[in-house]
Amino acid sequence: MNAPAIDAAPRTAAPVHSTHKFKLLLQREFWEHKGGFFWAPLIAGAISLLLTGMMIVFGLVAARRAADSGDLQFDGINVNGLDIGQLTSHMNAEDMVKFSQGIDLTLYLSSSWPFIVLAFVVFFYCLGALYDERKDRSVLFWKSLPVSDAQTVLSKVASAVVMAPVLAVVMSLITMLGLMVMLSAVVLLHGGNPWTLLWGPANPLTIAASSLAWIPVYALWSLPTVGWLLLCSAWSRSKPFLWALMVPLFAGIFVSWFDLMELFKLDSAWFWGNIVGRLLLGTVPGMDLLYREGFGENAGDHGLQNIIQNLSPAGQLSSLATPEIWIGAVVGALMIYAAIQLRRRRELAD
Repeated sequence: MNAPAIDAAPRTAAPVHSTHKFKLLLQREFWEHKGGFFWAPLIAGAISLLLTGMMIVFGLVAARRAADSGDLQFDGINVNGLDIGQLTSHMNAEDMVKFSQGIDLTLYLSSSWPFIVLAFVVFFYCLGALYDERKDRSVLFWKSLPVSDAQTVLSKVASAVVMAPVLAVVMSLITMLGLMVMLSAVVLLHGGNPWTLLWGPANPLTIAASSLAWIPVYALWSLPTVGWLLLCSAWSRSKPFLWALMVPLFAGIFVSWFDLMELFKLDSAWFWGNIVGRLLLGTVPGMDLLYREGFGENAGDHGLQNIIQNLSPAGQLSSLATPEIWIGAVVGALMIYAAIQLRRRRELAD
């Protein structure tokens, strides 16, 4: 009586939504490249903390020796023993502002190691994203699945311009927090109050907001390089690195040799900066600052303040108002479209 009816119609599987497919493709990219996306920035941050700890120990030993010999002075005042509270008690308001800016810049520099690794990870990931699957013939398996070439390539783009920088930001903030804890221990052990001398003057929340604001800027700014590398990865039969590197470099040399930019009343430096540089250096975090008008000016008296302002959340987002980022994004999108078409037609790599 409980047996199913023989003439019952079999149930058809529900179609998989396209967003679910894209999510699975992103998961595939993460697990296949977990070493570069996750472990590389994490290890870079750990190395940064290790080297910083070694320098702190070295500096404390040197300061202790200077204090014991009576050579440690602050504004001409001899300090008997390494007492950070005594050192900072002689600071006026202007000195505290500079002290705060110095702490923020230290936090930026110490937490920048995951971003340095990010530049190499994204560059070589995009370079081999479409070439490696043809070389090891795994493309035959992926093409047999109900996933379009556009979804596959766009998942690689999203991994490069969104997932990788988000993970780098997370590792950077963890590194910054570790440094703050390390410095707090040093301040506490040498007569200072970490809350008033470190956490008060520093702006870790502002730095975190700056890192989050930087993600969409990086996603748009890196599109020309990402598109160019994916195009080379989809087109080249062998040695995609040489093709990706040599074509822009030889084009720059050719333009400089014959002064072709003079036809447009421009110099060769414009071609190197806006063509060669955008194709090869877009994955380097912070490259958009070099193209911003007025960046680097007043580097004498207000150099530190200028750097802090450009690294603030408003400074990061101001890059979205520059035409270079949007023109480059359009060019990058066109090259990504070309890479999709090449993947659809390209044979296996030799």
